[in-house]
Amino acid sequence: MVIEEAIDVLRIEAEGIIQLIDRIDERFEQMVALICATSGRLIVGGIGKSGIVARKLVATLNSTGTRALFLHPVEAMHGDLGMVCADDVFLAISNSGETDELNILVPSIRRIGCKIIAFTGKIDSTLARNSDIVIDVSVAREACPLGLAPTASTTAQLAMGDALAVVLINKKHFQPADFRKNHPGGNLGQRLSRMVASIMLTGKNVPVVEVSASMETALNEIERLQLGVTLVVNASGVLIGIITDGDIRRAVARDVPVRSQPVEAIMTPSPKSLGSDVLAYDALNLMEQHQITVLPIVGSSGIVEGILHLHDILGKGDFRFNGS
Repeated sequence: MVIEEAIDVLRIEAEGIIQLIDRIDERFEQMVALICATSGRLIVGGIGKSGIVARKLVATLNSTGTRALFLHPVEAMHGDLGMVCADDVFLAISNSGETDELNILVPSIRRIGCKIIAFTGKIDSTLARNSDIVIDVSVAREACPLGLAPTASTTAQLAMGDALAVVLINKKHFQPADFRKNHPGGNLGQRLSRMVASIMLTGKNVPVVEVSASMETALNEIERLQLGVTLVVNASGVLIGIITDGDIRRAVARDVPVRSQPVEAIMTPSPKSLGSDVLAYDALNLMEQHQITVLPIVGSSGIVEGILHLHDILGKGDFRFNGS
Protein backbone atom coordinates (compact mmCIF):
# COMPACT_ATOMS: atom_id res chain seq x y z
CA MET A 1 0.00 0.00 0.00
CA VAL A 2 2.80 2.41 0.88
CA ILE A 3 4.58 1.83 -2.43
CA GLU A 4 1.38 2.30 -4.42
CA GLU A 5 0.62 5.57 -2.60
CA ALA A 6 4.11 6.90 -3.24
CA ILE A 7 3.87 6.00 -6.94
CA ASP A 8 0.49 7.70 -7.14
CA VAL A 9 1.94 10.91 -5.68
CA LEU A 10 4.74 10.94 -8.25
CA ARG A 11 2.30 10.21 -11.06
CA ILE A 12 0.00 13.09 -10.03
CA GLU A 13 2.92 15.52 -9.78
CA ALA A 14 4.37 14.36 -13.11
CA GLU A 15 0.99 14.83 -14.79
CA GLY A 16 0.82 18.34 -13.36
CA ILE A 17 4.14 19.23 -14.97
CA ILE A 18 3.26 17.60 -18.30
CA GLN A 19 0.08 19.68 -18.47
CA LEU A 20 2.18 22.85 -18.31
CA ILE A 21 3.66 22.10 -21.73
CA ASP A 22 0.48 23.12 -23.57
CA ARG A 23 0.49 26.46 -21.74
CA ILE A 24 3.90 27.61 -22.96
CA ASP A 25 2.85 30.26 -25.46
CA GLU A 26 3.48 33.87 -26.45
CA ARG A 27 2.98 34.98 -22.83
CA PHE A 28 6.06 33.00 -21.83
CA GLU A 29 7.99 34.67 -24.64
CA GLN A 30 6.76 38.07 -23.50
CA MET A 31 7.90 37.31 -19.95
CA VAL A 32 11.39 36.33 -21.09
CA ALA A 33 11.68 39.40 -23.33
CA LEU A 34 10.58 41.67 -20.46
CA ILE A 35 13.11 40.21 -18.04
CA CYS A 36 15.93 40.36 -20.59
CA ALA A 37 15.12 43.96 -21.48
CA THR A 38 15.11 45.32 -17.94
CA SER A 39 18.18 47.01 -16.54
CA GLY A 40 17.00 46.16 -13.03
CA ARG A 41 16.39 42.94 -11.17
CA LEU A 42 13.67 40.32 -11.12
CA ILE A 43 11.92 40.73 -7.76
CA VAL A 44 10.07 37.55 -6.77
CA GLY A 45 7.41 37.44 -4.06
CA GLY A 46 5.20 34.81 -2.46
CA ILE A 47 3.73 33.66 0.86
CA GLY A 48 3.93 30.26 2.54
CA LYS A 49 4.88 27.36 0.26
CA SER A 50 4.80 29.67 -2.76
CA GLY A 51 7.26 31.89 -0.91
CA ILE A 52 9.62 28.94 -0.54
CA VAL A 53 9.31 28.30 -4.28
CA ALA A 54 10.06 31.98 -4.87
CA ARG A 55 13.23 31.77 -2.77
CA LYS A 56 14.38 28.72 -4.69
CA LEU A 57 13.77 30.43 -8.03
CA VAL A 58 15.72 33.50 -6.88
CA ALA A 59 18.65 31.28 -5.86
CA THR A 60 18.63 29.55 -9.26
CA LEU A 61 18.42 32.83 -11.17
CA ASN A 62 21.23 34.51 -9.25
CA SER A 63 23.57 31.58 -9.88
CA THR A 64 22.76 31.47 -13.59
CA GLY A 65 23.18 35.08 -14.65
CA THR A 66 19.87 36.81 -13.84
CA ARG A 67 19.96 39.24 -10.93
CA ALA A 68 17.05 38.41 -8.65
CA LEU A 69 15.78 39.27 -5.18
CA PHE A 70 13.17 37.65 -2.93
CA LEU A 71 10.69 40.10 -1.43
CA HIS A 72 8.46 38.94 1.43
CA PRO A 73 5.09 40.66 0.91
CA VAL A 74 4.54 41.35 4.61
CA GLU A 75 8.04 42.73 5.16
CA ALA A 76 7.63 44.76 1.96
CA MET A 77 4.68 46.62 3.47
CA HIS A 78 6.81 47.46 6.51
CA GLY A 79 9.79 49.02 4.77
CA ASP A 80 11.38 46.44 2.48
CA LEU A 81 9.48 47.93 -0.46
CA GLY A 82 12.33 50.44 -0.55
CA MET A 83 14.45 47.76 -2.23
CA VAL A 84 12.26 47.89 -5.35
CA CYS A 85 13.02 50.31 -8.20
CA ALA A 86 11.07 51.33 -11.30
CA ASP A 87 13.40 49.40 -13.60
CA ASP A 88 12.79 46.12 -11.73
CA VAL A 89 10.28 43.47 -12.80
CA PHE A 90 8.04 41.90 -10.15
CA LEU A 91 7.08 38.22 -10.30
CA ALA A 92 4.28 37.20 -7.90
CA ILE A 93 3.71 33.51 -7.17
CA SER A 94 0.35 32.37 -5.79
CA ASN A 95 -1.61 29.26 -6.65
CA SER A 96 -4.97 30.76 -5.73
CA GLY A 97 -4.16 34.27 -6.91
CA GLU A 98 -6.14 35.49 -3.89
CA THR A 99 -3.35 35.72 -1.33
CA ASP A 100 -4.26 38.88 0.58
CA GLU A 101 -0.71 39.85 1.54
CA LEU A 102 0.42 39.61 -2.08
CA ASN A 103 -2.58 41.36 -3.62
CA ILE A 104 -2.30 44.25 -1.15
CA LEU A 105 1.34 44.67 -2.24
CA VAL A 106 0.70 44.68 -6.01
CA PRO A 107 -0.74 48.24 -6.26
CA SER A 108 2.30 49.61 -4.43
CA ILE A 109 4.60 47.74 -6.80
CA ARG A 110 2.73 49.19 -9.77
CA ARG A 111 2.96 52.74 -8.39
CA ILE A 112 6.73 52.35 -8.28
CA GLY A 113 6.61 51.64 -12.00
CA CYS A 114 7.37 47.92 -12.17
CA LYS A 115 5.85 45.55 -14.68
CA ILE A 116 4.14 42.63 -12.94
CA ILE A 117 4.19 38.94 -13.86
CA ALA A 118 2.02 36.34 -12.13
CA PHE A 119 2.57 32.61 -11.71
CA THR A 120 -0.90 31.48 -10.65
CA GLY A 121 -3.24 28.54 -10.84
CA LYS A 122 -6.27 30.81 -11.29
CA ILE A 123 -6.09 32.95 -14.43
CA ASP A 124 -9.28 34.81 -13.45
CA SER A 125 -8.00 35.67 -9.96
CA THR A 126 -7.38 39.09 -8.44
CA LEU A 127 -3.64 38.67 -8.91
CA ALA A 128 -4.06 37.71 -12.57
CA ARG A 129 -6.32 40.68 -13.30
CA ASN A 130 -3.76 43.06 -11.85
CA SER A 131 -0.73 41.61 -13.67
CA ASP A 132 0.75 42.50 -17.03
CA ILE A 133 1.66 38.92 -17.91
CA VAL A 134 -0.07 35.84 -16.49
CA ILE A 135 1.56 32.41 -16.57
CA ASP A 136 -0.91 29.59 -15.89
CA VAL A 137 0.62 27.04 -13.49
CA SER A 138 -2.64 25.33 -12.50
CA VAL A 139 -2.84 21.59 -11.81
CA ALA A 140 -5.81 19.25 -12.05
CA ARG A 141 -5.41 18.10 -8.44
CA GLU A 142 -3.04 18.08 -5.52
CA ALA A 143 -1.23 14.91 -4.58
CA CYS A 144 -2.34 15.45 -0.99
CA PRO A 145 -5.35 13.13 -0.42
CA LEU A 146 -7.08 15.91 1.51
CA GLY A 147 -6.52 18.36 -1.30
CA LEU A 148 -5.13 20.81 1.23
CA ALA A 149 -1.32 20.65 1.36
CA PRO A 150 0.33 22.28 -1.69
CA THR A 151 2.06 19.41 -3.49
CA ALA A 152 1.46 19.14 -7.23
CA SER A 153 0.82 22.90 -7.38
CA THR A 154 4.18 23.84 -5.86
CA THR A 155 5.92 21.26 -8.06
CA ALA A 156 4.34 22.96 -11.10
CA GLN A 157 5.51 26.37 -9.84
CA LEU A 158 9.04 25.02 -9.39
CA ALA A 159 9.05 23.46 -12.84
CA MET A 160 7.83 26.64 -14.54
CA GLY A 161 10.47 28.60 -12.64
CA ASP A 162 13.16 26.21 -13.84
CA ALA A 163 11.88 26.58 -17.41
CA LEU A 164 12.22 30.35 -17.07
CA ALA A 165 15.72 30.13 -15.57
CA VAL A 166 17.02 27.77 -18.25
CA VAL A 167 15.61 29.85 -21.12
CA LEU A 168 17.26 32.93 -19.58
CA ILE A 169 20.58 31.05 -19.42
CA ASN A 170 20.46 30.55 -23.17
CA LYS A 171 19.13 34.03 -23.98
CA LYS A 172 21.92 35.65 -21.95
CA HIS A 173 24.61 33.29 -23.32
CA PHE A 174 25.54 32.31 -19.77
CA GLN A 175 28.57 30.00 -19.79
CA PRO A 176 29.85 27.29 -17.41
CA ALA A 177 32.70 29.55 -16.41
CA ASP A 178 30.19 32.24 -15.41
CA PHE A 179 28.35 29.66 -13.29
CA ARG A 180 31.52 28.59 -11.55
CA LYS A 181 32.54 32.19 -11.00
CA ASN A 182 29.33 32.52 -8.97
CA HIS A 183 30.24 29.38 -6.98
CA PRO A 184 33.73 30.14 -5.64
CA GLY A 185 33.24 27.85 -2.64
CA GLY A 186 33.03 24.68 -4.72
CA ASN A 187 35.93 22.54 -5.85
CA LEU A 188 35.66 23.74 -9.45
CA GLY A 189 35.15 27.27 -8.28
CA GLN A 190 38.38 27.08 -6.33
CA ARG A 191 40.22 25.83 -9.41
CA LEU A 192 38.80 28.56 -11.59
CA SER A 193 39.85 31.23 -9.11
CA ARG A 194 43.49 30.18 -9.52
CA MET A 195 45.93 31.87 -11.85
CA VAL A 196 46.70 30.03 -15.08
CA ALA A 197 50.35 29.90 -13.97
CA SER A 198 49.43 27.47 -11.17
CA ILE A 199 47.66 24.91 -13.35
CA MET A 200 49.34 25.11 -16.76
CA LEU A 201 51.74 22.44 -17.99
CA THR A 202 55.34 23.57 -18.31
CA GLY A 203 58.80 22.34 -19.34
CA LYS A 204 58.91 18.88 -20.89
CA ASN A 205 55.15 18.58 -20.47
CA VAL A 206 54.63 21.13 -23.26
CA PRO A 207 54.44 19.63 -26.77
CA VAL A 208 56.42 21.95 -29.02
CA VAL A 209 58.35 21.82 -32.31
CA GLU A 210 60.20 24.44 -34.30
CA VAL A 211 58.72 25.61 -37.57
CA SER A 212 61.68 24.11 -39.43
CA ALA A 213 60.82 20.61 -38.17
CA SER A 214 59.20 17.91 -40.28
CA MET A 215 55.65 16.72 -39.78
CA GLU A 216 57.12 13.37 -38.77
CA THR A 217 58.68 15.12 -35.79
CA ALA A 218 55.44 16.97 -35.06
CA LEU A 219 53.42 13.75 -35.10
CA ASN A 220 55.85 12.14 -32.68
CA GLU A 221 55.54 15.14 -30.37
CA ILE A 222 51.74 14.96 -30.44
CA GLU A 223 51.94 11.26 -29.65
CA ARG A 224 54.46 11.80 -26.83
CA LEU A 225 52.13 13.76 -24.54
CA GLN A 226 48.73 12.66 -25.84
CA LEU A 227 47.25 16.16 -25.68
CA GLY A 228 46.11 16.14 -29.28
CA VAL A 229 48.28 19.14 -30.20
CA THR A 230 51.76 20.47 -30.57
CA LEU A 231 52.76 24.12 -30.47
CA VAL A 232 54.93 25.54 -33.26
CA VAL A 233 57.61 28.11 -32.42
CA ASN A 234 60.36 29.96 -34.25
CA ALA A 235 64.05 29.68 -33.41
CA SER A 236 63.58 32.14 -30.53
CA GLY A 237 60.75 30.14 -28.94
CA VAL A 238 58.03 32.60 -30.00
CA LEU A 239 54.65 30.98 -30.70
CA ILE A 240 53.73 31.17 -34.38
CA GLY A 241 51.29 28.29 -34.82
CA ILE A 242 49.61 25.15 -33.52
CA ILE A 243 48.94 21.72 -34.99
CA THR A 244 45.90 19.85 -33.68
CA ASP A 245 44.42 16.44 -34.37
CA GLY A 246 41.75 18.34 -36.29
CA ASP A 247 44.33 20.00 -38.54
CA ILE A 248 45.77 16.59 -39.37
CA ARG A 249 42.33 15.06 -40.07
CA ARG A 250 41.41 17.91 -42.38
CA ALA A 251 44.69 17.53 -44.28
CA VAL A 252 44.14 13.78 -44.67
CA ALA A 253 40.59 14.45 -45.90
CA ARG A 254 42.13 16.62 -48.64
CA ASP A 255 44.47 13.74 -49.56
CA VAL A 256 47.51 15.70 -48.37
CA PRO A 257 50.51 13.40 -47.71
CA VAL A 258 50.88 14.67 -44.13
CA ARG A 259 54.15 12.97 -43.14
CA SER A 260 56.04 14.47 -46.04
CA GLN A 261 54.81 18.01 -45.45
CA PRO A 262 56.63 20.80 -43.63
CA VAL A 263 55.11 21.82 -40.31
CA GLU A 264 54.18 25.22 -41.71
CA ALA A 265 51.92 23.62 -44.35
CA ILE A 266 49.71 21.91 -41.75
CA MET A 267 49.73 24.25 -38.76
CA THR A 268 47.12 26.87 -37.90
CA PRO A 269 49.00 30.17 -37.67
CA SER A 270 48.55 32.77 -34.90
CA PRO A 271 46.54 30.58 -32.51
CA LYS A 272 44.59 31.97 -29.58
CA SER A 273 46.77 32.33 -26.50
CA LEU A 274 46.81 33.84 -23.02
CA GLY A 275 49.32 35.04 -20.48
CA SER A 276 50.00 33.13 -17.29
CA ASP A 277 48.74 35.97 -15.08
CA VAL A 278 45.03 35.57 -15.87
CA LEU A 279 42.44 33.59 -13.94
CA ALA A 280 41.48 30.10 -15.02
CA TYR A 281 37.83 31.08 -15.56
CA ASP A 282 38.98 33.68 -18.10
CA ALA A 283 40.85 30.92 -19.92
CA LEU A 284 37.76 28.72 -19.81
CA ASN A 285 35.62 31.49 -21.27
CA LEU A 286 38.09 31.93 -24.15
CA MET A 287 38.06 28.18 -24.80
CA GLU A 288 34.26 28.11 -24.87
CA GLN A 289 34.04 31.16 -27.07
CA HIS A 290 36.31 29.65 -29.72
CA GLN A 291 35.43 25.98 -29.09
CA ILE A 292 38.98 24.90 -28.36
CA THR A 293 40.34 22.58 -25.69
CA VAL A 294 43.98 23.72 -25.51
CA LEU A 295 45.50 27.17 -24.97
CA PRO A 296 49.16 28.11 -25.45
CA ILE A 297 50.40 30.24 -22.56
CA VAL A 298 52.90 32.89 -23.61
CA GLY A 299 54.93 35.69 -22.05
CA SER A 300 54.80 39.35 -23.04
CA SER A 301 57.25 38.74 -25.90
CA GLY A 302 55.22 35.82 -27.24
CA ILE A 303 57.64 33.15 -26.02
CA VAL A 304 55.88 29.94 -25.00
CA GLU A 305 55.76 29.46 -21.22
CA GLY A 306 53.32 26.58 -21.00
CA ILE A 307 50.13 25.02 -22.24
CA LEU A 308 46.67 24.76 -20.65
CA HIS A 309 44.26 21.93 -21.38
CA LEU A 310 40.54 22.04 -20.65
CA HIS A 311 40.90 18.91 -18.53
CA ASP A 312 43.36 20.68 -16.26
CA ILE A 313 40.76 23.37 -15.60
CA LEU A 314 37.73 21.13 -15.09
CA GLY A 315 39.65 18.40 -13.30
CA LYS A 316 38.98 15.43 -15.56
CA GLY A 317 41.55 12.82 -14.78
CA ASP A 318 44.41 13.82 -12.54
CA PHE A 319 44.56 17.47 -11.67
CA ARG A 320 48.12 18.65 -12.20
CA PHE A 321 50.02 21.69 -11.02
CA ASN A 322 52.88 22.73 -13.29
CA GLY A 323 52.86 19.26 -14.77
CA SER A 324 53.79 17.51 -11.50
